[in-house]
Amino acid sequence: MTTEILVIGGGLAGAEAAWQAAAGGPVTLSEMRPATMTPAHHSGDLAELVCSNSLRAEDPDTPAGLLKAEMKAMGSLVLACAERVRLPAGKALAVDREAFATLVTRAVTAHPRIRLVREEVRELPEEGVTVVATGPLTSPSLAGSLAGFAGEAHLYFYDAASPIVTGESIDRERTFRGSRYGRGGEEDYLNCPLDQDEYEVFWRALVGAEQYPRKEFEETVFFEGCLPVEEQARRGRDTLRFGPLRPVGLRDPVTGREPYAVVQLRQDNLAATLYGLVGFQTNLRSGEQERVFRLIPALREARLVRYGVMHRNTYLNSPRLLKPSLEARKRPGLFFAGQLTGVEGYLESAATGMVAGINARRRAAGTDPLILPGQTMAGSLCHYVAGADPSRFQPMNANFGLLPTLAGHSRQRRRERMVTRSLEALGEYLLSRNFQPPSPCLPS
Repeated sequence: MTTEILVIGGGLAGAEAAWQAAAGGPVTLSEMRPATMTPAHHSGDLAELVCSNSLRAEDPDTPAGLLKAEMKAMGSLVLACAERVRLPAGKALAVDREAFATLVTRAVTAHPRIRLVREEVRELPEEGVTVVATGPLTSPSLAGSLAGFAGEAHLYFYDAASPIVTGESIDRERTFRGSRYGRGGEEDYLNCPLDQDEYEVFWRALVGAEQYPRKEFEETVFFEGCLPVEEQARRGRDTLRFGPLRPVGLRDPVTGREPYAVVQLRQDNLAATLYGLVGFQTNLRSGEQERVFRLIPALREARLVRYGVMHRNTYLNSPRLLKPSLEARKRPGLFFAGQLTGVEGYLESAATGMVAGINARRRAAGTDPLILPGQTMAGSLCHYVAGADPSRFQPMNANFGLLPTLAGHSRQRRRERMVTRSLEALGEYLLSRNFQPPSPCLPS
């Protein structure tokens, strides 16, 4: 008889893990929200997106695109829901974040083999098949239990989320539509140009703005892929113009020229009433966000409905603890998934949730867990968190540098060959293990 599986945490990783695990038998998914909230979440919905509404690029010759292709082959719930509520975003997959979380929640609660329990798990279970996917904002009590299990202190870094403004409060006469280099649909982004003087005023205000204080005993460790906009600005006057405000590939139809700098706004819901500031994750005080971001000409009357936030992210020193199957080295049947393992990003979290859920299902059924080939993007992430140097372990996004190298040819040709190799290796491996993906039958 198949053992019941416990999944702790209802974020992207936990929801995906529960969905995959339930293909084999009963699952209890425990989520502490809304009774116990985190500093970043705003609802009790499963798979709430807190930083951005983008699941990144879709082209298969990009790391995110390849990871998506692999996840689809394994029956991803997250991607099936994302496709249902997608928004225009060029060559990226962006979603209406509220509709997305609602759909994931409905799909999970409607599953006949998943029981959703709204309560906090305060201690790591001592036995049974378990997936821990509590994320970077693991509750203090469970974090203490995990620290005891790990036998060492957690690593950590700071992560941040961008603010959201109402569409009606944007000065459309000071914006133009378009994607960089015309990639994707021309209507996908609202671009807010700044001339040199406007940029100078904005930059000076940003570097001098007041931030929320961090606790004195916490060392500030930023993840470079999600650096607060004010920290980027402090690195130099033109750092933003080579980062989130880069104007290259955009032409202002009013002037016919490339702007000096551009702030891009991305649609955040299906009704197009909300827009997020792309790349504007921040730790500024709410009043400072109002003051500074309204120095952007198109946002002078902007109404912020969600302020940017910054919070401490907790993750394990996974190379000391985990196998490439995401199972704990010293305790069979205990799996970890999501940002808690040291992967960074929505897709990566969901992908590790998928692997952990599949392997929990297999462990409960008495079969060996899958260890995905290192030639695949999902497999390379799992091999990274299990095999990196533990003394230098840092969070990692999906990237082609994780895959085995290929000699010769142009960079583009090598990527194409890597993609082909990855998908072929995944298909052959899953076939050899008689893997059957769950059917993502979503609620209408």
